Amino acid sequence: MTAAPPSPAGTGDATSHAVVAGVVSGLVGFTSSFAVVLAGLHAVGADASQATSGLTVLALAMGLGCVIFSLRTRMPITLAWSTPGAALLAASAAPAGGWPAAVGTFVVTGLLLALLALVRPLARLVAAIPDELAAAMLAGVLLVLCVAPFRALADDPAVIAPVILAWAAGLVLLRRWAVPIALAVALVVMLVEGSLAGLGPGDLMPVLDATAPILDPGALVAIAIPLVVVTTTSQNVPGIAVLRSFGYAPDPRPPLVYAGLASAATAPLGGHGINLAAISAALAAGPEAGPDPGRRWLAGVSCGVTYLTCGVLTPLVVAVASGAPAGLLETIAGLALLGTLAAAAASAFGPAGHREAAALTFVVAASGVTIAGIGGAFWGLVAGGALLVALRLRAHREAPRT
Repeated sequence: MTAAPPSPAGTGDATSHAVVAGVVSGLVGFTSSFAVVLAGLHAVGADASQATSGLTVLALAMGLGCVIFSLRTRMPITLAWSTPGAALLAASAAPAGGWPAAVGTFVVTGLLLALLALVRPLARLVAAIPDELAAAMLAGVLLVLCVAPFRALADDPAVIAPVILAWAAGLVLLRRWAVPIALAVALVVMLVEGSLAGLGPGDLMPVLDATAPILDPGALVAIAIPLVVVTTTSQNVPGIAVLRSFGYAPDPRPPLVYAGLASAATAPLGGHGINLAAISAALAAGPEAGPDPGRRWLAGVSCGVTYLTCGVLTPLVVAVASGAPAGLLETIAGLALLGTLAAAAASAFGPAGHREAAALTFVVAASGVTIAGIGGAFWGLVAGGALLVALRLRAHREAPRT
């Protein structure tokens, strides 16, 4: 583990900068994507209580991880739930075994992610999947979710238009806060419509709903394998890269093992998976966390405390979301994922040599096709990978021999 960058002199307000940046990182991370997580859990069979439980344990597990590893390493180590994984779930069909089968896939996913951190051959196997195909699979899954706001706009413009306009204004004026601003406007719309009138003290009570997992082979192939791929390629690898870009080089194995084992442990309570933070990690590790790199570990701690606080308040968050007008929650989720869709598409269709294979992966994943009970995300990888192998074999045969 490489030490944190040295602290410069004259950093009187470094602590306050770091603490505030960590709070912002936690709030942005939670509010910008909790709707995606709820949508994903509901899509694979969770009822309201089970989804609330899942959101709660995810927030608590990632908050605890942020605090532990930031204190231990004196670096701004932040964790997050797998937003790309939740998006994949939201575009999936509920497995034949229902919610218990989905819980079984979450357990297996967490164990596989922990193994990937420990066993180098397994990590190399996942790394062998071209980044362009993994990005194309993610983009195909996200496309379905990102068109939802505009379909909802056509159905109920009075409710949806103010949210989209607020998001667009936030993107121009306060980019990082665009989704929280849209969420705030959505709350105002709900207040005007009276959707929050039914909230009461009972909505503050903690909810933990345990489900015994079952192992369904079809669900494991359709859900667990794509979850491992997107979590590794879209979260863990970029998360390590973000830290290194700011001069931090921790041993990634301990937080990755924690994330995998915590995912498996919280799965019976509804957690679909946690991982290293990627985009929000920059808030805690970069200059916005203060001029003193040696004090930015405090941002990791305050981010974790913020997640823990949000976890305690999760029942209220879910109660508010449950009262939302039709299409409103899907609008927040779709807007939150547009940036991720753009990044995934840019990565997928950049290199010309992989473009056709990436396009095939994208359209199959976006099609929502289900074959033998296995969803389009997996078949997209299979189709794109097969085409890429065929193209490479042809290129090898046609290459001039010396």
